[in-house]
Amino acid sequence: MAELEGKCAVITGAGSGMGRASARAFVREGARVLGADVSGREKETAEELGDAFVPFHADVSQEADVEAMFAAALDAFGTVDAVLNVAGIGSGGRLGDATVEEFHRIMSVNLLGVMLGTKHAINTMVPSGGGVILNWSSTGGMNGTKMPTSVYCASKAGVISFTKQAAVEYGRKGIRANAICPGLTVTELSGGREAIEKFPHLVEGAPMGRAGEPEEVAELASFLASDRAPFLTGAVIPIDGGLTATTP
Repeated sequence: MAELEGKCAVITGAGSGMGRASARAFVREGARVLGADVSGREKETAEELGDAFVPFHADVSQEADVEAMFAAALDAFGTVDAVLNVAGIGSGGRLGDATVEEFHRIMSVNLLGVMLGTKHAINTMVPSGGGVILNWSSTGGMNGTKMPTSVYCASKAGVISFTKQAAVEYGRKGIRANAICPGLTVTELSGGREAIEKFPHLVEGAPMGRAGEPEEVAELASFLASDRAPFLTGAVIPIDGGLTATTP
């Protein structure tokens, strides 16, 4: 039997990158998926994956959109077993140059958006006995980086903190919550393969000497959402080719 046979999932950021890769993996493993995106590209994912994927247009920084997303999932599936809060945006700039406008722009998606996804996942799952919440953080949320991404890193650190708290507060309600922390991964957000090849110093410090692939992160998510990880919650899991295991 497929790893996620019979399960129903909500995935944000499903129009591209790790969100789309996760949707592919979940459908392959037997799940039905409602995939949301603000770009409109969720429709492309639906064309690729067929009837097992329900596209939904949503801005995760708007609570009304998030509420409607979960209502649509319940209408389509009757239950929600897993929620992947993948949607996020990047930012560059040193802390001394940060603006209030940039802070709010990044936090509204990367932190508030994940918080809203977590909140409504909890309120949807508790009545049915629980489920799995996977929140996308970053290795930048675990440690400082050599790249000037101060506000982005702060938003991802916040994701780690309240993911742990969700695990603590709702473990006895049957909810598992974990934070996935990708390192540099080949996605549109990172500039794609061409950008990474142009700047080899971005990966040369990692023991595996390369960037990650979206599909590799999706495989981790599939495992964490499955019944093979029943005692794993409150974890902060780097998937970065060993980068966070090294010292400068």
